[in-house]
Amino acid sequence: MAFLKRPPLRLQTTTLWEYPSQHYDSPSGSRMQGDKDYIGATPSWIIWQLLQRYTREGDKVLDPMCGSGTTLDVCTDLGRSGIGFDLVPARPDIQSADARKLPLEDASVDFVFVDPPYSTHVEYSDDSRCIGKLDASGEDGGRAYYAAMDRVISEMHRVLKDRRYVALYVSDSWRRRRGEKGAGNGTFMPIGFELFARLRGHFRPIDVISVVRNNATLAKGNFKKAAEEGNFFLRGFNYLFIMKKVAATR
Repeated sequence: MAFLKRPPLRLQTTTLWEYPSQHYDSPSGSRMQGDKDYIGATPSWIIWQLLQRYTREGDKVLDPMCGSGTTLDVCTDLGRSGIGFDLVPARPDIQSADARKLPLEDASVDFVFVDPPYSTHVEYSDDSRCIGKLDASGEDGGRAYYAAMDRVISEMHRVLKDRRYVALYVSDSWRRRRGEKGAGNGTFMPIGFELFARLRGHFRPIDVISVVRNNATLAKGNFKKAAEEGNFFLRGFNYLFIMKKVAATR
């Protein structure tokens, strides 16, 4: 069975990004980066866009929450040196480490990309340390989740070289309260805004991209019906925050 040819990769020129596929066709012949069955995988073309704009061949690119290794595969395609960490590594070239305490020297990488858990919407692993087990709207008001992300962002700043870039891919979240209907009876978690504010405490904002998700699940009749009857919105886009490390003395 012949595969359909995917559209050629090209640089996006606006702050609205849309692409019809999770993966791109690699120059090496591979049609996939990372693992298609990994829940919560980042679209590889997003990482491709970022590395084309903000890195050079041979640069060290860090993904401290590497998942199934998508970032590492894109680095290989583009001649970058990928460094991936995860609490539960999915493959041998991903090292075991907590993103809140990275085994890297200060100012040792050229670019950082991270796609963190968006509260508790995905069960990534059984590891009790997983940030995805922390509720952004829990009984503590999300303090544990945001405190954990503060530490991740601080580590990203520590290991990044001055004048280099970082990108964070994230979505807000909304959860219906059990047994109740209507937007007013749910909980909205503005995770994107919260993390943007925390990033800005360490980095200089460069731009904010809106990435259209094109998730086929959102078009299913039962999801659309639930959103209409419950008077709430399905998540149709992700934020992509791009920032730069600039030493305070400059």
